Amino acid sequence: MSALVSLKRSPLGTPARSVIGPNPVHSNGSNGFTKTPSPSGSRARPAKKTAAQPVDEDSLDNPDLGPFLLKLARETVGSGENPNKALDYAVRASKSFELCSGPGLDLAMSLHLVAAIYCSLGRFEEATRVLERSIEISDPENGSDHALAKFSGYMQLGDTYSMLGQLEQSIMCYGSGLKIQMDTLGESDPRVAETCRYLAEAHVQVMQFDEAENYSMRTLEIHREHKGPASIEEAADRRLMALIYEAKGDYESALEHLVLASMLMIANGQDNEVAAIDMGIGDIYLSLCRFDEAVFSYQKALTVFKSTRGENHPSVASVFIRLADLYYKTGKLRESKSYCENALRIYAKPLPGIVSEEIATGLTEIAAIYEAVNEPEEALKLLQKAMKLLEDTPAHRSTIAGIEAQMGVMFYMLGRFGEAWSSLDSAIEKLRASGERKSAYFGIVLNQLGLSCVQLYKLGDAVRLFEEARDILEQECGICHLDTLGVYSNLAATYDAMGRVESAIEILEYILKVREEKLGTANPDVDDEKKRLADLLKEAGRARNRKGKSLENLLGGSNSQRMKKEGMKRWSGTSFKT
Repeated sequence: MSALVSLKRSPLGTPARSVIGPNPVHSNGSNGFTKTPSPSGSRARPAKKTAAQPVDEDSLDNPDLGPFLLKLARETVGSGENPNKALDYAVRASKSFELCSGPGLDLAMSLHLVAAIYCSLGRFEEATRVLERSIEISDPENGSDHALAKFSGYMQLGDTYSMLGQLEQSIMCYGSGLKIQMDTLGESDPRVAETCRYLAEAHVQVMQFDEAENYSMRTLEIHREHKGPASIEEAADRRLMALIYEAKGDYESALEHLVLASMLMIANGQDNEVAAIDMGIGDIYLSLCRFDEAVFSYQKALTVFKSTRGENHPSVASVFIRLADLYYKTGKLRESKSYCENALRIYAKPLPGIVSEEIATGLTEIAAIYEAVNEPEEALKLLQKAMKLLEDTPAHRSTIAGIEAQMGVMFYMLGRFGEAWSSLDSAIEKLRASGERKSAYFGIVLNQLGLSCVQLYKLGDAVRLFEEARDILEQECGICHLDTLGVYSNLAATYDAMGRVESAIEILEYILKVREEKLGTANPDVDDEKKRLADLLKEAGRARNRKGKSLENLLGGSNSQRMKKEGMKRWSGTSFKT
């Protein structure tokens, strides 16, 4: 099985909260919304300060009090002075609205603001409860204003789940919001396109690329219908389509979309964006082994970034990393290491305003190159630096899990199996919590954790992990995929080590049959499997069974009893696949 590498993340990152429709929450009378103020207060206009008067709780049934408290809450949020005071105003406003007018738009609007302030304070669980209440009281049958308020509630709830790292829940909320929006505005409204793009980016994050492709294609179609030819929106849509096709391994289609996106950006005078697209084009050429064209694209991007952003900007370091990867793949290790060192010098003295996540991502990518050139100790140092730069928050959970998984592989390579197990187990826990337990990547990390368990003589745990990895990879990659077959091999080896020789033989016979069909009988991997099977058959005192067996019969007993470590007298010659 191929070695584990860091979890690839969409360069788009976690989708920032976009404004869907004109702006969420309250109707302006033309199928639009008026925005609920964000607690971030980014570039908010300085509010005219209103003297806050003490409010008697007994007077909350005054119909004039709710709007007054909501105004105070907004002004306090805008000033950025005291979010707890803003929260108090917003909570009391919602109580007043509920007492005076009951469920309706005013209550929903105040609940959205309460939830936004909770999020700014890191109180995400309380925010989800408030948003669920706002969704409950908004009834689309009462008109488009109520429908769009419910849409806004779903989208804000999706964002909150995303910040908690619960991406599957997040996507479900976005999907519910999209359905309401399409029912209200129509399926081809430009605002629907923005929500479709939002969903496409979310699906990319959880590596559901077929779903992402469908939403991205719908976004592109709507923008082409409403924006006309050569729009910036179409260029952005094509970049997202290219990202999805690249992830699916369809490099030619990805290249086509990137070239078209580049032409559209050139037409709109977006030089920096053209340089970013050139980096993507270079990545595709690298994947296609068209190395000279990749170097040309990277050098074009490098020239623009140096002239427009400065020689010490992280975007320059990002190009250096790509060139380092290219030269590693072409066997020019000295040049590769030189570019890595150039990138590290930039990250060592980051420019003001550069977010730590960007530096952490770059360090992780450089670590992957050091791993590839067999310098695991240096790779580990870089990964540990990257971990320190990231706050252990739900929003970073998947990123941290990817780094921990990569560190686990490094520890395993160095023979530090206890540390490998600890790091990989922590990664698995975070990936489960963030909703990635069905991805092929998750299956690969499970396999690596199983190998660490084998080295620590935790054979029962290893069997459980290999079986779970096998089920996931069968679903995501197919029964005949090399990664899936690698997990089968590890499962067979563990069965053999536990004394379950017959189960191991049955799996190895199946693996050998598939490899012979796919690779031919002269392939070295096939020869290796033959030797492993022959050793077990000799031990069992019988010959190879050449009759094909159904997979159901073959793997039917995979959850049977485990043998204690004390009962093991030897490790067999059945090797493990990493």
